[in-house]
Order: sequence, then C-alpha cells, then structure tokens
Amino acid sequence: MYTEMFKSFSEQTEKTLAPYVKFNKLFTKNVEELTELQLTAVRSYSELGLNQLKALSDVKDMQSYVAFNSQQLEALTKLSQQLIEDSNKFNAIAQTFKTEVEELVAENVKQVTPAQ
Repeated sequence: MYTEMFKSFSEQTEKTLAPYVKFNKLFTKNVEELTELQLTAVRSYSELGLNQLKALSDVKDMQSYVAFNSQQLEALTKLSQQLIEDSNKFNAIAQTFKTEVEELVAENVKQVTPAQ
C-alpha cells in the first residue's frame, strides 16, 4: 500500500518537475556556450593586443615606425572581423536558446491546456 503511494507520489513529482529540469539543462548549455565564446574572445583579443605591444617594442627608428603604422590597418581589420564573427556567434547562441525555450513553453502549455 505505502509502496504504491510512494511510487505514485514519485511519478507525480517527476512529471511536475520535468519542465524545470529541461529548462535548467537548456540554460546550463547556453551558459556553457556563452562562457566558451567569451573565453575564446578574450584569448583572441589578448593575443592581438600582445602582438601589437611586441610590434611596438620593435620600433627603433623612423623606418620601423612607418612599418609599424602600416600594420595598424591590418590589425584593425583583423579586430573588426573578429568582433563581427563573435557577435554573429553570440546572436546564433541567443537565437537557438530563444527557440528552444519557446518550444519548451509551447510543449508545456499544450500539456496543461485541456483539449477543447
């Protein structure tokens, strides 16, 4: 008797908490992807900055100064491209998360709404 009651209670609790578990998994996956994106971006931007500092430290005369300045356009182009790529990746992650949450909400509303 008690076994059946606990089994029923356990099944009801699992069914009730299932949407929360699904959402938590979606949220965790999203945070993980965003964190990886940010770590990659920080690594990339730091590398670019350090390379610029190293190139600047090599400036010793007017000729090396002119060469350094000519490399600045290339560095800015690379930085701009990286920013665009990172923003596109961020938008893709956000859009995927939004779509998955909307699907989860629609699925739960469908389960809760009585058939008419």
